[in-house]
Amino acid sequence: MEGRASPPGASRARYVATVLCRGPVEPLIFLANFALILQGPLTTQYLWHRFSADLGYNGTRDRGSCGNHSANPTMQEVETLTSHWTLYMNVSGFLVGLFSSTLLGAWSDCVGRRRLLVLASFGLLLQALVSIFVVQLQLHVGYFVLGRILCALLGDFSGLLAAGFASVADVSSSRSRAIRMALLEACIGVAGMLASLLGGHWLRAQGYANPFWLALALLIAVTLYAAFCFGETVKEPTHARLFTFRHHRSIVQLYVAPAAEKSRKHLALYSLAIFVVVTVHFGAQDIFTLYELSTPLCWDSKLIGYGSAAQYLPYLTSLLGLQLLQYHLADTWVAEIGLAFNILGMVVFAFATITPLMFTGYGLLFLSLVTTPVIRAKLSKMVLQSEQGALFSAVACVNALAMLTASGIFNSLYPATLNFMKGFPFLLGAGLLFIPAILIGMLEKANSQPEFQRFPPSP
Repeated sequence: MEGRASPPGASRARYVATVLCRGPVEPLIFLANFALILQGPLTTQYLWHRFSADLGYNGTRDRGSCGNHSANPTMQEVETLTSHWTLYMNVSGFLVGLFSSTLLGAWSDCVGRRRLLVLASFGLLLQALVSIFVVQLQLHVGYFVLGRILCALLGDFSGLLAAGFASVADVSSSRSRAIRMALLEACIGVAGMLASLLGGHWLRAQGYANPFWLALALLIAVTLYAAFCFGETVKEPTHARLFTFRHHRSIVQLYVAPAAEKSRKHLALYSLAIFVVVTVHFGAQDIFTLYELSTPLCWDSKLIGYGSAAQYLPYLTSLLGLQLLQYHLADTWVAEIGLAFNILGMVVFAFATITPLMFTGYGLLFLSLVTTPVIRAKLSKMVLQSEQGALFSAVACVNALAMLTASGIFNSLYPATLNFMKGFPFLLGAGLLFIPAILIGMLEKANSQPEFQRFPPSP
């Protein structure tokens, strides 16, 4: 009938189709994470070799002779300095990002996701540029900290992820949200796996500089994609001031504003669960390279590349596992299964003294990352559509706090336990993962509806 309004479902379908035709967020996240992961292990190895040169340590890196240096105090000093400078970079990024990512995430609810994506991409670009100057000009390693601060000021990768997950929540239904979240995380994982494989081989062939140049080129492309190709997912962006406490208040109100008490409690407890999961994930990731470089494993850059790739393979296998398991199990049980495999993997890492055992630990993590998309989807269903940016900026803040906690615990604990058990931080991680397992189980048992929602789902 002429003049009759279209059904809400049809209108939403046309809107989603328009966004997808303009440019989805997944390619942007894929390329940005590829560039970021390409730099990560290379930065750690660069710090290792810079401190080795400064301290006059020239221990061989081949596995046959590395074991002879197990008691070398100079090698332990190199490990300690590398671990501590990694901590400095993470702390500086957190302290600045704690303010900027929350501010920008809530701001994106008003002005749209594109502006946050552009700012965060440009920040990553500046960080890569500073890294190039450090490597090419042999500047003091403290400039790596400056690069982290510049990146964090503009939102950092956590801001990029906040805008990415919020844009997915903008256009997905409540039924498909967990899979869409897992798909975005799979993009992160596949990009990380490919970057890790490339980085290890490239470092052996051409040194440190060229991989950083590739990362810079990719981040330029990401910034241009965000500015000109990304399809805005906020239906009606409005003008809003950036520097106002209203944006931070909107995040606080998610947890304290009058609402069903059960909803607020669930929001807080799910946030705590994701905090612990991310803490263990990034804490282990921070020390993997150091653990593999030193005795008794003594991996070279090629094996480190394979190991880094294995760290990101669970992003893809978890996506496939989540899609399969959702046909037979509730999301809560899927998350619990993921945590169980994560715990097993951490225990194996703690006692890994040979390469096959280390890769066995990586293999046990194949379902370890089904937990985070399930929690993100549950959180997303508890808030209004207009609060998605504030929610995921809050989650980004939780992630940043978790990364800082992980760096503080794991990078400090690792050198402190070198003399009696190098794998002790992994055992600690395994123990910590029982906390989210218990929390998720308690929340499911306390809730009569498995998919509790604070507000009705979007059509």
